[in-house]
Amino acid sequence: MSKFTRRQFLRNSAAFGAACTIGVPRLIRAQGLNERLQVGFIAAGGQAGSHTGQAHRAGCQCIAFAEVDKTRWGGVLDKEGWGQAVGYQDWRKVFENHGKELDVVFVATPDHSHFAPSMTAVSMGIHCYTEKPLTWSVREAQLLTAAYEKNKKVVTQMGNQGHGTDGWRRAYELIKAGAVGDVREFHTWTNRPIWPQGGDRPEGSDPVPDTLDWDAWIGPAPMRPYKKGAYHAFNWRGVVDFGSGALGDMACHTTDGIYAIMNPGYAATAEPIFMTAPVKDQWPAGMIVKSTYRAKDGRPGFTTYWYEGHDNDGKPCMPETPEELKRENRQLPRTGNLIIGTKGKMLVEGDYWDSPYLIPESKRREFGRPPQLLERSPGHHAEFFAACRGEKPREFSQSNFSYSGPMTANIQLGNLCARAGKKLELDESGKIINDPKINELAWREPRKGWGPLEMKI
Repeated sequence: MSKFTRRQFLRNSAAFGAACTIGVPRLIRAQGLNERLQVGFIAAGGQAGSHTGQAHRAGCQCIAFAEVDKTRWGGVLDKEGWGQAVGYQDWRKVFENHGKELDVVFVATPDHSHFAPSMTAVSMGIHCYTEKPLTWSVREAQLLTAAYEKNKKVVTQMGNQGHGTDGWRRAYELIKAGAVGDVREFHTWTNRPIWPQGGDRPEGSDPVPDTLDWDAWIGPAPMRPYKKGAYHAFNWRGVVDFGSGALGDMACHTTDGIYAIMNPGYAATAEPIFMTAPVKDQWPAGMIVKSTYRAKDGRPGFTTYWYEGHDNDGKPCMPETPEELKRENRQLPRTGNLIIGTKGKMLVEGDYWDSPYLIPESKRREFGRPPQLLERSPGHHAEFFAACRGEKPREFSQSNFSYSGPMTANIQLGNLCARAGKKLELDESGKIINDPKINELAWREPRKGWGPLEMKI
């Protein structure tokens, strides 16, 4: 049976099950079909462990996976019932050998390798969950957004897990109720990086471990020698060729509420207002990026500030503590958001928008709890699985690529202006207009053979 027919059958059987509660599993088995979602994984260790665990608990069946480091294959093979899954070190083999069987693919590789397998999955009609940041570059994010719009039956999700929680929804409801007036500024800060940043490319090379496919790890990036501890399995985040620094690591979490609440479209401008040093082989050790967004949907324009790392004196890059907290002998948390409006301020503690509240405390008590405007989520992965099974529409998976694509493009725009070392001005389509040659930095041609296997946009 073709993959389209099987997936269509799963969708139809889910719809049929809503109207008739008898016989669906028997009917599927009688036709030799597997009612369980058949999944593949591009990466099995590290953050991928979250997805292998979620998929296993959800009753999915893993049929194939790719993991460049064989010491991490246990992330799939050690799970009950998954011991027969076929493992590869090269992600392309998963699609070449199992594309017709797969319902769902999870991508949790380093940032530079997100785009090609994700684009391949969507273009082949396979549901796709990709870790944050969705892509390494601005243009890759825009292309995945286009692919989602083109391939109408594919369910997608980016791994900003806080989007499935209540926090940003409560913040949305406070803002819509007028708690802070018109929003003028968002200040967002993080305690990252917790890996090396600010340095240059290490010299020399080391022998590649027998268990690691270095060519597959490098993937679409320019080839360089293996250096023990410099890249795999963690420190790649600070290296420009492979990671997106603190901004790429955390902004999909800590700025998620901004995009969910404001629906801003593409930034009008982005500029690095502070960097500890120019971008070299690694991202700077500290950085502050300012972006402006246009008026839209009856609301005024607004400005965002992103703070990461430390300044040259070792002081954390973060906003000044507002007077509302100082009067209560309180300090800002080490990560969070400060929202400044025409009538008040809101503080969001932590990375995932879990605890938004008005400041000072007297304002919080006075305003109370706003009316609920938004439906609550059953959970980030639960949304995705329900949509993949056809129990819910594809948009029920709410951090789908039509949302997370433009969000990622804006986030990576912050890194792009850092690389350019200057203020960038953009039109409403996301194209840089004040220095068009910078658009070339928004895209990197994949190393030969390591681009998408299919690209339907």
